[in-house]
Amino acid sequence: MTPGEKKNAIKLDYVLAAIMIVMGLLVAGLSLAQLSSQNSQMAQVTPPAASDSNSPQVPAGNDNGPAESKPGGTRPTTPAPEPARPDADAQKAGAAPALPAAPAEKMGEPIKK
Repeated sequence: MTPGEKKNAIKLDYVLAAIMIVMGLLVAGLSLAQLSSQNSQMAQVTPPAASDSNSPQVPAGNDNGPAESKPGGTRPTTPAPEPARPDADAQKAGAAPALPAAPAEKMGEPIKK
């Protein structure tokens, strides 16, 4: 490579680098312009119902409001949870399991060394 060719190759490299930098800045600028032009909406909470502010809120379906919370207490559930597999006595009485029986494990031949 002669000195003239080397100078032209370096010049071409600088031009390509400058074009890539300009294109990168152009993409970044267009992205920022698009982000700033979008309408961003904020979610708003509905105002509380116009009721007596001293009375506690009663959940739907209840007449007397929420139960009193106790630190470290258990949480009541209605109806009470049932096991997926009833015990043997319950099965004899006619209780059906909530889940189907698990498939049997498939075993292959032992690995020979």
